[in-house]
Amino acid sequence: MIRKVLTFLISSILITLGIAAVLILSQRPGDLPPGDGLDFTNTLAAEGQEPQPLTQVVMRDGYPLQVRRYEGQAPDAPLLVLVHGSGWHGLQFDALARGLAASADVVVPGLRGHGTAPGRRGDIDYINQFEDDLADLITATAKQGQQVVLAGHSSGGGLVVRFAGGKHGDMMDGAVLMAPFLKHDAPTMRPNAGGWSYPLLRRIIGLSILNTFRVTALNHLTIMQLRMPQVVLDGPLGDTATTAYSYRLNTGFAPRGKYLKDVAALPRFTLIAGAVDEAFDAAQYEPTLSAVTDKGRYVIVDGIGHLDIVNAPETREAIESLINDL
Repeated sequence: MIRKVLTFLISSILITLGIAAVLILSQRPGDLPPGDGLDFTNTLAAEGQEPQPLTQVVMRDGYPLQVRRYEGQAPDAPLLVLVHGSGWHGLQFDALARGLAASADVVVPGLRGHGTAPGRRGDIDYINQFEDDLADLITATAKQGQQVVLAGHSSGGGLVVRFAGGKHGDMMDGAVLMAPFLKHDAPTMRPNAGGWSYPLLRRIIGLSILNTFRVTALNHLTIMQLRMPQVVLDGPLGDTATTAYSYRLNTGFAPRGKYLKDVAALPRFTLIAGAVDEAFDAAQYEPTLSAVTDKGRYVIVDGIGHLDIVNAPETREAIESLINDL
């Protein structure tokens, strides 16, 4: 009897793993369907001035994380870490960071897998590595007793939510979520994030099955393609863009599957989004998040889209308000 049960279980596992392998092998990255995606016009214009120079902070594995620093002018200023969104890098915050330097010690990392020194572009070593990198950055940068605020845009906002629900969450005293990605099945999601992201669904399902059985050897495979505008790719910063993500990077760049559990772990936070966001339905943020936490303040800005929310005056004001209330 025991032998029959074991035989059945082993057969079921092998069949399941075989199905996963077929799903993974049946799909590869390819040309994206026609579409516009997100408008980077104002983002590129805001990056026209000479940016703050890059420095390095060495992570626990020796990787030199690329960082821009904007020293605060107040003696009791908190540390504010700005986390960029998918496909781009920390330069998207240069104008905002300069404006906030009067209120905080601002640090803007270029997450590994991105930017000018990605390591392996579009990939990381393991799913939770971004969380460990942010913890290492805070440890290396924060002064004794200094309060810490994490702020992120789009996928960066999702990473802030993930950080709150992870093992390093108690390092954070406040959070700012700028049009955050929550999860593919969240009420806030528009189809393919408004034409920005194209998931390889069969691969994702197959790799998710393998990871259920703790098989991670194929987590380097690409499962997400990003529609970076040709004007960006052909421009002077084109070689710093990232257009595809591995399974482990994409998974680690978002809240966990039960994303509301991560949301519930957030400290005091401000969520700010544009009313005409192309990627997400801004009107759904407050009812979705307030169902599990009463720590949030919600600011929806009329006439502003997904990328432009970063440099909207209301965003700087909302961040300064949260800092003043710490």
